[in-house]
Amino acid sequence: MIAFAALLERLVFTPSRNAKIALLRDYFTHAADPDRGYALAAIAGTLSFPAAKPGLLRALVMERTDPDLFALSYDYVGDLAETVALIWSSPAERPNTPPPGLAEVAIALATTPKAELPALLTRWLDICDAPSRYALLKLVTGALRVGASARLAKVALAEIAGVTADEIEEIWHGLAIPYAPLFAWIEGTGPRPDAQDAPVFRPPMLAHPLDGVDLATLDPADWRAEWKWDGIRVQLVRTRGGERLYTRTAEDIGRTFPDILRVLEDMASDVVLDGELLVMRDGAPEPFAQLQQRLNRRAPSAAMLRDLPAGVHLYDILFEDGEDLRPLGFDARRARLEAWFARNAPPMLSLSPLIGFDSFDALASIRAGARAEGIEGLMLKRADSPYLPGRPRGPWWKWKRDPLTVDAVLMYAQRGHGRRSSFYSDYTFGLWRGTGDARELVPIGKAYSGITDQELTALDRWVRHHTTGRFGPVREVEKSLVLEIAFDAAQRSTRHKSGVALRFPRIARIRTDKPADEVEDIQAFLNAALPGTTI
Repeated sequence: MIAFAALLERLVFTPSRNAKIALLRDYFTHAADPDRGYALAAIAGTLSFPAAKPGLLRALVMERTDPDLFALSYDYVGDLAETVALIWSSPAERPNTPPPGLAEVAIALATTPKAELPALLTRWLDICDAPSRYALLKLVTGALRVGASARLAKVALAEIAGVTADEIEEIWHGLAIPYAPLFAWIEGTGPRPDAQDAPVFRPPMLAHPLDGVDLATLDPADWRAEWKWDGIRVQLVRTRGGERLYTRTAEDIGRTFPDILRVLEDMASDVVLDGELLVMRDGAPEPFAQLQQRLNRRAPSAAMLRDLPAGVHLYDILFEDGEDLRPLGFDARRARLEAWFARNAPPMLSLSPLIGFDSFDALASIRAGARAEGIEGLMLKRADSPYLPGRPRGPWWKWKRDPLTVDAVLMYAQRGHGRRSSFYSDYTFGLWRGTGDARELVPIGKAYSGITDQELTALDRWVRHHTTGRFGPVREVEKSLVLEIAFDAAQRSTRHKSGVALRFPRIARIRTDKPADEVEDIQAFLNAALPGTTI
């Protein structure tokens, strides 16, 4: 636990991606088995201890600490694990026992009855110093937030083995914690783990934005165009080892979409498909807000499955009956996809249509109508491009519709996480509603991206000097600072007080030149963003 605690502390205070990879590489090289396997699982987010909830930690620390002192400390620190680690009051006679090992903690948390967890956690917290307590609590809550992701860990492992991170990715879902065969392979003491017929994830091919590319240098005959649908990119896998539905970041969401898994189960052949997950009604995609209601649901209700039917527009085929089709050009893969679809006619799946065009000017005119159709934009793909993992520059381009903007008033600020945990970096903003004494601000969104480190520091300082109320890690501020918000779309939402939700909001600039009273009201915004909508 001591070595893992040192790793987490260094990751938190290391902003450089390459430096983080070096730290991970050093840890995985020198830590012992099975501790390093459990550390890898923790960083990758594959460890879960349902019985150990944050509420349990709060209850334990309240037995040792004044509630007001804890509330003030939590507000200042901004992170539950760090606050408990620092404020925990050990007995006067601290047990002369070393902290538990990482594997010991993981195994005990998975096997200890829920009723016995408080005593076990208390004993561990008493024998640990502050850094080890922090690591322990991060492990318990499952929310490391130290600026290291599963992908970063796989890059570190790949550098040890002298392979690519995508080679690690392709066997990842065939492995089990604590990953002994993986470590044996990367260190040269064992063979490459064989995924066999396991339904593993294949790294997706991604596109670069078309911004700055001179279309005059491209020959339209060399390119194919298709819609960029406003859903989430998914990979559908059907093998003899099972069926999976993965997001583009390798998250298994099959439990959330059992209706799609059933389609895969009924297929007669093994296949790996690339597509866009949407809510589909009468063959047409619904707004993203409809899909969002189904995301992150462990077990969707029968009513949800009925009222929000899922579907997938298929873009590509990667494998068919064990044959790797990725080296083929796009046109060849498209022909294989169409042939496969004609043979199988799977329900709830459809081919994403190709868009015919003879010039990029004509294609630009088609793109201009994307917003009215609720589509994100266009994709351009070279006809001869193989399916390459990652984001190679040149074969694929995404040509998204231009963003919309709105000036809004900053209402609340919340502490960030990881290297931003000492800043108020998550901002809620709103528009005016009503007139006279009844005029009030209603929130329309929350954003944390789009600003520079210098702007972040300035906003954090402004928040601290203009706070009017505190709610745990959230501060209410004076309604006087205007932010220009860029967003991709506005959608009607009954879940928000304003009745509207923004898609991909980000801060475009800080409008110190504009008084908050001059920000438009919510109805004027709706008239422009959602014509015909009233609140």
